[in-house]
Amino acid sequence: MSAILTSIFELFKVGPGPSSSHTIGPMKAAFDFLIRINALDDAQVLTASAIEVFLFGSLSATGKGHGTDRAVIAGLLGWTPEGCDPVAFAALLADENERYSVAVHDRCIPIAAAHIHFVKGQHDFPFSNTMLLRLMGNDSIIFEQEYYSVGGGFIQRKGEEPNCALSIEPPYPYGTMKELKAQMSAYSLGLDEVILANEMVITGLGRKQIYRRIDDIFDFMHRAVRRGLKSEGILPGPIRLERKAPGLYQTARALRGNPDSFLVFLNAYSLAASEENAAGRIVVTAPTSGASGVIPGVSYLLKKHYRYDKQQLRSGLLAAAAVGFLVKHNASISGAEMGCMGEVGTAAAMGAAMLAHCAGHPIEVVEAAAEIAIEHHLGMTCDPIGGYVQIPCIERNAMGAVKAYNAYLLASAGSSSKQKISLDNVIRVMRATGLDMSRKYKETSEAGLALSSTEC
Repeated sequence: MSAILTSIFELFKVGPGPSSSHTIGPMKAAFDFLIRINALDDAQVLTASAIEVFLFGSLSATGKGHGTDRAVIAGLLGWTPEGCDPVAFAALLADENERYSVAVHDRCIPIAAAHIHFVKGQHDFPFSNTMLLRLMGNDSIIFEQEYYSVGGGFIQRKGEEPNCALSIEPPYPYGTMKELKAQMSAYSLGLDEVILANEMVITGLGRKQIYRRIDDIFDFMHRAVRRGLKSEGILPGPIRLERKAPGLYQTARALRGNPDSFLVFLNAYSLAASEENAAGRIVVTAPTSGASGVIPGVSYLLKKHYRYDKQQLRSGLLAAAAVGFLVKHNASISGAEMGCMGEVGTAAAMGAAMLAHCAGHPIEVVEAAAEIAIEHHLGMTCDPIGGYVQIPCIERNAMGAVKAYNAYLLASAGSSSKQKISLDNVIRVMRATGLDMSRKYKETSEAGLALSSTEC
């Protein structure tokens, strides 16, 4: 099996909500297309007159609610997810007749809502979330690129293998948890040490640089939590869903000393970050935007209530990343491929691993915690009402955080040697379940809770 070559900072990406597959991925694809058309010869773009964008799969089915059209415009304007102003982003296409100018060499190519086509129905592309971008001139295609948004803001371009530019093999290669544990055993290393050593080779960054960037990731996550705890009112979109996090946080504070209070705090923290995602604010994919409330909620709890220091949290995030890598490598973190078990299910497993590792448990307990968390998300559908990452997505993040905590408790309370199902096995089951699941339940809003929208 090929070695995992994903960087921590590819898994944990900063950008605007509400969806990494529908917002961050398409923005990155459109930005890449902008770079490529500007690399063409002058003669090739001489007749360029328009850019046409075709969206397939759930990019078409729920792209409007997820802001995919805005994301495409933003990328073509040269915006990037990490540098994007969420207020300016939300204002794009407020008027569907507004035209924008894409700079190609010394030409300005117009782009508007009419140039973005939501193509309904089945397709034959290798990934559900597919984009075609075309530079047009004289009714003919000058240049075309095919992109796939494969979950968590990761994109692939047709004909280009992921990590194709990476030629250096990590010092401790692994593709499964079994192989990862073998590396740890052979070299007497901790889980976080293996992930950190590989990260240094994959990115070329030093230990201090990596720690600084991890601290930045936590800063973005926890700022989202704090903003969400203070932000009241109605979330964007036709559902008119009212934020719950501020009220729940006040309830938790009133319950201080009550045994239930820590759970109420955990729910409030996870809801806060997830509501910020639904509002299109800046969040961190963990591993996706749709699941961006679980790890922030868990880590904020550890910071505020357990008083874990920076190094403990860094180490915990490395453990969480290891689980995220394994799911992405051997199944998928895309809701369009795996349903919500690929998003919140993976986030819960990552959170459970983080909790177990931060508490000082061995790799066997960390693995068991992650396995239990995934096991009890198997078959979970991705069926957002109206295509908005609100119902059931926001509460599902809070539930995922609580499941992460309970998975950690179950794994650490018993003997991990008695665990009958390995993490590798449950990830294989996860992939098989996702492949068997009807596409209606995978981010298309064609079934499940999405059909209850008339009641909302």
